[in-house]
Amino acid sequence: MSALREGDRINNYLLDRVVGAGSFGEVWRARHHVLDQVVAIKIPTDPQYVRNLQREGVAIHGLDDANIVRAIDMDPYGDPPYLIMEYIDGPSLREAIDHAGAAFPIESAIVVVRGILGALASAHAAGIVHRDVKPANILLTLPVSRLDELSEHCVKVTDFGLGSVSGNVTQSLMQSGSVLTENGKSIAGTWAYMSPEQKQGSDVDGRSDLYSCGVILFELLTGERPQGFDLPGKLRSEVPSWLDDVVRRCYTRLEQRFTSAEEMLAALSPETSRGQHVDATIPPLPAFVRRARVGKNGRACPACEMTVEPTDQFCIRCGHQLVESVPSCPSCESVVHYSDRFCISCGKDLGRLT
Repeated sequence: MSALREGDRINNYLLDRVVGAGSFGEVWRARHHVLDQVVAIKIPTDPQYVRNLQREGVAIHGLDDANIVRAIDMDPYGDPPYLIMEYIDGPSLREAIDHAGAAFPIESAIVVVRGILGALASAHAAGIVHRDVKPANILLTLPVSRLDELSEHCVKVTDFGLGSVSGNVTQSLMQSGSVLTENGKSIAGTWAYMSPEQKQGSDVDGRSDLYSCGVILFELLTGERPQGFDLPGKLRSEVPSWLDDVVRRCYTRLEQRFTSAEEMLAALSPETSRGQHVDATIPPLPAFVRRARVGKNGRACPACEMTVEPTDQFCIRCGHQLVESVPSCPSCESVVHYSDRFCISCGKDLGRLT
């Protein structure tokens, strides 16, 4: 429990009220004692979070992008340590989704994801990979009652505390946790939005953030997160096929994903929505690659001819279902694998699936 109280002073700012709290710390709304400037101050209550606080301040320092929550000042060695950031007077995307209780209008979904991609394009250009892109880490400058007025400039990405750096202000703290890979390596992030390579504890680049954007886009278009390899158009008939192509290109294996945030932005451009062709489809494998991979172990996806493992339920490249039926968790109905002992979504003991 934090010992901080309303009216306490940190640097030149007087604490006003707590606007976010979690196991790692708190976010306070605060006001400059002379200039009347309103800011948000992130304060870790767990010593282990100080390192993430410092990483976040370093990651976003100098990033001048309208879609990234701006850092103002920091002192990871203060008592208490703190990060002072731009205050965003609006809900998180998570709150907006929960308030809507259904899918977003298609145009609003595109606008939100384009705003996220604008932030990621700047971060990736600076050598920063976010690694925890999810609705709770996206802030909106409009109240939930005005979501129909959303523009790309209303979208702010925050919480770069898990980001990797080479060479905001938030109303929510990291709600991420640490999980262990099969080789015992600890990774941090939010499982439902995490790319396959991040789940495996492998090195990641900007394409991992684009995978997360694909999950968010799917959720905004359908009101639920993807299970298996269904596309938004299968769950919502008015979703155009070109948007299905964009989701497919995000939600696929690493080498077939969009290569950059700018490329995904182009695929979500107004020109695309007006029917002008922007290629968001998965490029075909060269014939010699298909023959070589098929010949290697004798089993290939019947749709795209990519080599698949004997235990695969879906093709990791094109999403084609490889088995007659796919099991689901009897508790939360998430797609599971026949070999799973526990559901990765809700943790239910699955026993032996037949």
